Amino acid sequence: MNKHQTKKTLLALCAAVGLGGCGSLDIGDLNNPSLDEFRDNPTVSGVNSASTGLLLGHRAGVSAPNGYVAQLGVIGREAYVFDPADPRAIDEMLGPVMDPGAAAFGGNYWTGPYANIRNANTLLAALEKVAGLSDAQKEGVRGFAKTMQALDFLVVINTRDTQGAPIDVDRPLGAELAPIEGKAEVFAHIAGLLDTAAGHLDNAGDSFSFRLSTGFNGFDTPATFRTFNRAVRARVAVYMGRNEDALTALSQSFIAANAPADDGAKAAALASLNIGVYHVFRAASGDADNGLLSTTVFAHPSIATDAETAGATVDDRVTRKTVKLNAPVSAADGKLTTDLRFTLYTSADAPVPIIRNEELILLRAEANIGLGQIGPAVDDLNYIRTRSGRLPARADITAENALDELLKQKRYSLMFEGGHRWIDMRRYGKLDELPRNLDPNVPPHAFFPIPVAEVNGRQ
Repeated sequence: MNKHQTKKTLLALCAAVGLGGCGSLDIGDLNNPSLDEFRDNPTVSGVNSASTGLLLGHRAGVSAPNGYVAQLGVIGREAYVFDPADPRAIDEMLGPVMDPGAAAFGGNYWTGPYANIRNANTLLAALEKVAGLSDAQKEGVRGFAKTMQALDFLVVINTRDTQGAPIDVDRPLGAELAPIEGKAEVFAHIAGLLDTAAGHLDNAGDSFSFRLSTGFNGFDTPATFRTFNRAVRARVAVYMGRNEDALTALSQSFIAANAPADDGAKAAALASLNIGVYHVFRAASGDADNGLLSTTVFAHPSIATDAETAGATVDDRVTRKTVKLNAPVSAADGKLTTDLRFTLYTSADAPVPIIRNEELILLRAEANIGLGQIGPAVDDLNYIRTRSGRLPARADITAENALDELLKQKRYSLMFEGGHRWIDMRRYGKLDELPRNLDPNVPPHAFFPIPVAEVNGRQ
């Protein structure tokens, strides 16, 4: 990060220490203690509030119409954002160039994640001085904070890919900037953070000293949070091509594939697939709502046209997650048209997944495909087809077509949840297979640029 961004980070921590509610979180104001006071004389309440603040920092920008889910959805041809007040949702996301000087578009997903990473580092330093927390409680804070850092680094590298990113960012204000490391080094750092965090959680006792949001219901003790940590570790391992590591992490996660497939058990099967950890929102003063309900956000028409059918019945994920409009809507002089809107997020309070059981089953299938273990992969792919898509099982999945089947299932199962389609197609060198509706000569973006402020800070 450059010096200007670091100064913003210091202000961010002061805000985090006195942040208000997130979902069911209600944290007192604590009189907004100064950063120096927090560093030098941390209190238990300050440490606990700053811990909870990391959740809010990681959530920032996820659900805005120009946020992570929407923008990665546009690039991955899951979504359109038709905003007459800001044509950049089309011109930059689907056009030839993203502006690295635009913090809300091409330069996005940098300052915010790094601010939260530095907040976590400041919290970890304060933890060494605080009195009143047991060793086990401190281990809980460490395990939580390092897991959140891993998630923030993942946002950065998911958006920058081969551009790389700085990782040695725990440096004093005014120090030499951390070098930008390659993609492999960033992923190795993320994996290391998650593994170190898991070790802390092993020694964290039966409960955390701080409160988690309602999006962590069922994952709000050190032991259950560790299964979430292992789930994220499995995703990272798959992204790294470390398939054995992915299977090991999945075995320690909350993966479950034991719901019946019959129509009468549909609700139970979907409930099982939806078990996981979520960003939560609240349409109330002082909190953030889910902006993905915006009337400017639409589903890409290819979601319906590419969907598999079983007789006259279309993939249930299409009918469950989208609705057909009464009339098509258009933008870009008619070059972009759709008649679909998402129905995943039904209210301003609707949560957005961080990771769900359905993804874990697909990650296991992906890891097994990578290892050439097609039989177990087919079992998981057919589990998702029958439980989530309400489609018949396939008997013709082979080593030659398993990857295409996997990408199709991930497309519809993880639709508009966090850029999965774009990330997956990029990982397998298939971005050119995505539609080019705006301009047939302009390929989909492969990454966001390094922000101009970061580049200038290194000159």
